[in-house]
Amino acid sequence: MLGRSLPARRHASSNARPPSKAFLDPKSAEFLAAAGSASSIPSLTGLPEVIVTGRANVGKSTLLNAVLGRRNLLHTSKKPGRTQTLNFYRVGPPPGQLVLVDAPGYGSRGRPEWGALFDHYVENRAELRRVYILFHAKHGLNEVDRIMLSSLDQQCQASAGLKFTVQGIITKVDALRDNELEKAIKTIQKDIFDTAPTCLPPIITSALEHPHYGVEQVRQSILEACGLRRAELKVFRPP
Repeated sequence: MLGRSLPARRHASSNARPPSKAFLDPKSAEFLAAAGSASSIPSLTGLPEVIVTGRANVGKSTLLNAVLGRRNLLHTSKKPGRTQTLNFYRVGPPPGQLVLVDAPGYGSRGRPEWGALFDHYVENRAELRRVYILFHAKHGLNEVDRIMLSSLDQQCQASAGLKFTVQGIITKVDALRDNELEKAIKTIQKDIFDTAPTCLPPIITSALEHPHYGVEQVRQSILEACGLRRAELKVFRPP
């Protein structure tokens, strides 16, 4: 589908890059720790970190397994709310190049204590470089998404982007028909930009179809955020 879909070509850069060094050996990715409370957030080795959040059942675990090149390092489930702690994963052979943090989902299936834990991490983690927030291509943004995105945008603006940056990821584009894709993507992009002007242009992904789509772009973005790859200038103009 995506190979012949103009919207995906227009709004996402090429997938033709070779695998990133940090992600070259999928077996090197390793679970490090889980934190169910602010006091249990681990002190690691100072590697740069990125955290990934989104509404429950947005396809977060499936996408992150694809990014790490593993099938089941992160548990996937059709039942929303499977992730209930902040889960820390080392990326790259020991001692690692960065840490990826998987956050519990928010929204109607989330819990207040999960939100408090996420907020504490984002507000206090010196190693944090970027927050990725996922949006389901078919469902777009709802009010809870906008509240979360606006809060992150305000924090980003308060630090002039020096503390961390924010980027959206659109998941499950395979759930859309070809004739729905362009309108859906443009709507999500506009909603993101209207809600959070500092948010970096969203990456469009499909982690269920093979070959995966957009996964290498997510990897490159993570490396850029962590200072492991030269950043490219990205300018987003609302459709």
